[in-house]
Amino acid sequence: MWSELMGCLGNSSITRPGSDDCGIWITDWKFEKVVGGMRIARSFFQEDPVTCARALVGCRLNWGPCAGMVVETEAYEAEGDAACHTAFRPGARAFVQDHPAGTAYVYLNYGIHWMLNVLLKGERDGFVLIRALEPLTGSAVMRAARGVENERQLCSGPGKLAQALGVIGAHHGFDLCADPEFGFALAAAPGPVVATPRIGIVRAVERPWRFHLAGNPHVSCARIQNQTGTKKKTGRE
Repeated sequence: MWSELMGCLGNSSITRPGSDDCGIWITDWKFEKVVGGMRIARSFFQEDPVTCARALVGCRLNWGPCAGMVVETEAYEAEGDAACHTAFRPGARAFVQDHPAGTAYVYLNYGIHWMLNVLLKGERDGFVLIRALEPLTGSAVMRAARGVENERQLCSGPGKLAQALGVIGAHHGFDLCADPEFGFALAAAPGPVVATPRIGIVRAVERPWRFHLAGNPHVSCARIQNQTGTKKKTGRE
């Protein structure tokens, strides 16, 4: 499926479909036209977390009056991944069992920051953490929510973007495939996507399952320290 998608889009990165026919149906992935691109339907998320984490970079996340381009993600597998919540939280395992692919998995990290994830259910189940966005619309709303003016500080981390968008615990279990105003749309990745080890975790740190848009100034601030192996921030703010 992945190779067929790449062939349809014409290069090694996820890009905007070249025609309506290609955009509406890409193998078994279904898209619907919405503002900002083709809305990603549930079948997109019926894939393994690593594939989807990579594919979501460059896509658009619509959240009410706000929207941003996904510039950084992390993949977590429900089985065999010690960093995934399913390894130590029975509630997370129940969530995977009880909800369909494309459902928002939202949790409070260290009692401070909300984290927005999307559930994947395919050959391997798991989650994709949305780590950073480049704001596209609704910047004024984001600035008011964050209390900062610098656009690069609005969504350059998973906690920041959740605060900017207004993601809270009430969105846990929210269906991201049901409402075109709250979900993902296929859009161009304007550059290469880089894979690095995940950050802000203490288990399974060696897995290169963090994906980000190379050179984008909106990715989380811990990227350089993580890649050089020096001491870094938690990467969760």
